[in-house]
Amino acid sequence: MPLTRPCFVAAVAGTLMAASSARAAEPEAYSLDPVHTRVMVAVEHAGFSRALGIASGSTGSVWFDPEDLAATRWDISLPLTRLDFGDAKWNSAVQAANLLDASRHPEARFVSTGVTPVDARHARACGDLTVRGTTTPLCLDVTVNAVKRHPLPPFRRTAGFSATGTLSRSALGMAAWPSLIGDSIELRIEAEAVRARNDEPASAPDAAAPPKATGGTPSPIGPPEPRP
Repeated sequence: MPLTRPCFVAAVAGTLMAASSARAAEPEAYSLDPVHTRVMVAVEHAGFSRALGIASGSTGSVWFDPEDLAATRWDISLPLTRLDFGDAKWNSAVQAANLLDASRHPEARFVSTGVTPVDARHARACGDLTVRGTTTPLCLDVTVNAVKRHPLPPFRRTAGFSATGTLSRSALGMAAWPSLIGDSIELRIEAEAVRARNDEPASAPDAAAPPKATGGTPSPIGPPEPRP
């Protein structure tokens, strides 16, 4: 039975409204800010302390809707050659072939597979972490710190996040020096992401190229010579 004109108009209007609603529900694309994003790792050092390493220069994209945290998606890359333990010998040891093997695998990548909201500002984001060519599951507890117009030029809408998690280094093929380096690695992430413009890709431009990893297999975390 053919539609009458009023029914036809109503059907078209309903279709357009549904399409508009679907578009509105799509999370917006944000580009990670490599300058204002930091990743910190903490790992046990011979039972004496927890060695701290910090990396900058992360890039990638976040698809985010503050009204629907379950729709959030992450695709983030971290330059492992920028992981800094505050000492050149420590850095060289961590990047060596028996640990990060950063000369062959210079980046770590996290791709989310699902986000479970806890409340309006907290969620648990689970996904796949790839390091050294090995992929393992990783879940992060995420806090949404702020979503607002940045107060400094160019005044872009910015989202800020904090996240924590724990992973096993042996699960990623880094089983060297078990008597000196703990297996559990604590992660802390402080991230800012800027809403992408319509005329630019979602992912942020690459940061300045990091220095190449030092070759060889030096001693584990900690300078090879004792210090007073």
